[in-house]
Amino acid sequence: MSSPAAPLRQLIAETATRLGPDAPTLCDPWDVRALLAHLVVRESRPDALPGIGLPVPALQRHTASVQESVAAGSFPRLVATFGAGPAPWWPTRLPVLDGLVNTAELAVHLEDMVRAQPGWEPTELPPEVQAALWRTLRGAGRMLYASAPTGVVAVAEGHGRVALRRPPGESGTVVLRGTPLELLLHAFGRDGVARVTVEGEEEDVAALAAHRRGA
Repeated sequence: MSSPAAPLRQLIAETATRLGPDAPTLCDPWDVRALLAHLVVRESRPDALPGIGLPVPALQRHTASVQESVAAGSFPRLVATFGAGPAPWWPTRLPVLDGLVNTAELAVHLEDMVRAQPGWEPTELPPEVQAALWRTLRGAGRMLYASAPTGVVAVAEGHGRVALRRPPGESGTVVLRGTPLELLLHAFGRDGVARVTVEGEEEDVAALAAHRRGA
C-alpha cells in the first residue's frame, strides 16, 4: 500500500526543478532551495529536529546551521535526495507513517512554492490525496483553530462537514467551504492564498481573519 504523500513528493521535486533554486516561496525568507533543504533535514537529521519544533535559540541555531549546510550543495542532488525519500532506517519510510506525518506537510509546502509565483493556479491533486488531507484537517484543524475567536466549521463537497471549533462566549460561527487542500491551507495560516468561501456575520469573519495560525 503506497502512501498518499508519495505523489506529493514527486510533485515537489518536479516543481522545485521547474522553478529553480532561487524562486521565492511563501515561507519568506526561504527560497525554493532553502525550503527543500528544510524538507530533507526534517527526515534525515534527528539532531536537527528539536530546533524545528521548539523555540529554543541554541537548538534553532543548530538546525539553521544544518539546513544551510544541506542547502549549500548541488541543487539537482538536493532535489534527488528529497525525491528518493528518507533513509531505510527513518520511521516515515513505512508508508503508513509517511502518510500520517508527511501528507499535510508536503501539501502545504508544495503550495508554498507554487503560490508564491505570479499567475499561480492551485495544484490538481489526486482524489486519494485530497481524501487524506480531509482526514488530516478533521484532526489537526481542531488544534490549529483551538484559540480562534469564533466557531469554525469546514465543509468540503464530496467529503463532508466538520466542526473544528465551538463558538466561544457570545461569538458566532464561521463556515469555510473549499477543497480539502484549500481548507488545510487556511487552517495552516495561508489565508491570503487559500481559495475558500467564508460565510458568517461580518464581525465574526473579520475576527477569524485576524486570528494568527501557522505551521
